[in-house]
Amino acid sequence: MAIKPIIILPDSKLRLVSAPIERVDAELLQLADDMLETMYDAPGIGLAAIQIAVPRRLVVIDLAKEDEPPEPHVFINPEIVWSSDERSVYEEGCLSIPDYYAEVERPAKVRVAYIDREGRKAELEADGLMATCLQHEIDHLNGELFIDHISKLKRDMVIRKFTKAAKTGELPQFKREKREREAPRPAES
Repeated sequence: MAIKPIIILPDSKLRLVSAPIERVDAELLQLADDMLETMYDAPGIGLAAIQIAVPRRLVVIDLAKEDEPPEPHVFINPEIVWSSDERSVYEEGCLSIPDYYAEVERPAKVRVAYIDREGRKAELEADGLMATCLQHEIDHLNGELFIDHISKLKRDMVIRKFTKAAKTGELPQFKREKREREAPRPAES
């Protein structure tokens, strides 16, 4: 396994729509393992292949807390096939937008169809943090970022900050410490 560099905003690759995966083979499983190692090293709880500049529809997630054994999940060609009308708000961050966090409102529950590591079709119904994380990572596969879900004013400020930092060579790096994981809260009406 190998730790891969994570691309940072304003890298235009983050806006690419990732291509579907045709088959599960040793090369793909190696990519998934590399992504998990990269995610753990960052440390993060989710990573899409495009975040390491690979435009393929592959996502890895592990929501285990620091003191718990790892529970890695690999989602190949994940697709949201249902989402609830109920909403929740969660403070999101992203390894490709280090040190920036914002509250994002999303469906509280989702059902995701995907292919597992063994090449089998599967579905997962998720709520809470898993639902939020799946939606966040699947957005990446579609060229979307969590900042696309906040106000235009805040989004433009973040993009300007990262664009300026890229020009001066001072892009922020993610901190190598675990953040406390909060439970999402219901959206306020």
